[in-house]
Order: sequence, then C-alpha cells, then structure tokens
Amino acid sequence: MGRTALSATQVVLREQANWSKFRRVLRKEDQEALDELFEAARYHAAALSYASKPTPLEPILISMLVEHHKAIRALETRVKKLEEKRGDG
Repeated sequence: MGRTALSATQVVLREQANWSKFRRVLRKEDQEALDELFEAARYHAAALSYASKPTPLEPILISMLVEHHKAIRALETRVKKLEEKRGDG
C-alpha cells in the first residue's frame, strides 16, 4: 500500500517536536509564547494543507505571522479608540 500524507496538524506537531530541544532552553514565559505560536499555526491547518511547500516550516511561520498581525491590528484599534476617547487622537 502507498503511504498516506500527514495531515497539516500532524505536520505542525512534528515540526513542534523538532524544536523541543530549542524550547527546553527557553525561559518559561518564552516556552509558553512558542507553544502559543505553534497553536496559532494549528489554527490555520486548513490553509497549511493547501500550501505545498518543500519546507513545512515556511507555511507554519506564515500562519504564526498572520495571527500576530491580527493581534497587532486589534491592539492598534484599541489604542486608537482609547486615544479618541481621551481626546489624544
């Protein structure tokens, strides 16, 4: 029988496991941040499955960046609203 391709979630989990030694030497808060980044990548598993790249880490990193950009935009919107409320903006 032929081999079955890994699901996008499995690819992310495998990549996360590959970074386990790196993670181990990080401070606790940095370990938590790295774990959250991989969670963000798993959130985009459907999109990852369509990104046929020879290096699985590339679409994983892009997924992480998308989530970071969304968080930054949300914070910028919040700051802008607070500044307008105070009369700074």
